[in-house]
Amino acid sequence: MDFQLTDDQRQLQETARAFATKEMAAVARDLEEKDEPLSRDHVKRYAEMGFLGINVAKELGGLGLGNIEALLVLEEFAKVSPAVAFPIFESSVGPVRAVEHFAGAGLAKRIVPQVCAGDMIVAVAMSEPDAGSALTDLKTRAELKGGAITLNGQKRWCSGGGHADGYVVYARMSDEPGAKGIGAVFVEKDRPGLSFGAPERLMGFRGIPSADIFFDNVELPAENLIVPAGGFKRLMEAFDLERCGNATMCLGIAQAAFETALAYVQERKQFGKPLVDFQAVQLKLAEMAMGVESSRLLIWRAAQNAADGLPSILDSSLAKCFANEMVRGVTGDALQVMGAYGYSKEFPIEQRLRDGWGWGIAGGAIDIQKINIASALVGRRFDQRG
Repeated sequence: MDFQLTDDQRQLQETARAFATKEMAAVARDLEEKDEPLSRDHVKRYAEMGFLGINVAKELGGLGLGNIEALLVLEEFAKVSPAVAFPIFESSVGPVRAVEHFAGAGLAKRIVPQVCAGDMIVAVAMSEPDAGSALTDLKTRAELKGGAITLNGQKRWCSGGGHADGYVVYARMSDEPGAKGIGAVFVEKDRPGLSFGAPERLMGFRGIPSADIFFDNVELPAENLIVPAGGFKRLMEAFDLERCGNATMCLGIAQAAFETALAYVQERKQFGKPLVDFQAVQLKLAEMAMGVESSRLLIWRAAQNAADGLPSILDSSLAKCFANEMVRGVTGDALQVMGAYGYSKEFPIEQRLRDGWGWGIAGGAIDIQKINIASALVGRRFDQRG
């Protein structure tokens, strides 16, 4: 058991840190002000630097590195802002990995290399107006007839909705109840019958577009099938890796908030001495550091235990749940020790608090993760409808 990064991993981390801080900090501020997504030119630049598909197989255009390496890069960009980190999230731990792992070779070769090259952005469409935490209640339906798929329904809370070029859409594909009837298809943005609602206005996540998606008799070729009915469990296996990405977004936000607060309390003086000389502030710093470091270890453990595959639901839920709660506490404490400066939009802490809060809702709410953890511990699922 080795808790040290290798020389190659440290070099990758340092490269990502230098690029993110020097080239993306001003861009991140602009995205926050305008609430616009990262430009395609920047996404292409990420591809040139090797920041997209870090853990994707080389034969599909990725670097062929491990999950740890992908999460190291993601954390460095998340420290700047989730908006500039999001293309890395989507390409390394997001829905494209379900295409890579489970789709047919033809679809995978058509989609994944384009994502790694920065030529395509792929988002996931899971939630619906009446199916969020109760995801197996979804009503969007995909019917396979005569070698073609017809898709009808509506999706909500899709990060990337209206902006991404393609969508991994969870849909009901048979009359089997619950998870047994659910599979997934890939839908290109330009398919006739696909339309989008108005952009969502959210508390945070500025620069990460979100909108409803409507499917009205959208016709797809059979090769756009990712998993058939009954494939819900496999989709959730890929989603366990996305949970690690969600947790890493929290980690990056919290680490940046902690670093900002740590510098501030050593410079700011009250009652004739630096804030850091007050014991109450020292205790806050220690608690923040413990939360950040504990979260990092849980995330890395989940990734390491998975080797280069997909992490377990227990490891990923533990990492996500802890990080979701940790980032809310750390950003809140950082804002408190910085006082009015923390509350001001002239400084980054209030944005980090808003962004950090959202990750405990996205990708499965905190309480749902706790249910996942309990289920894994006792070895059975709990019926929330009973």
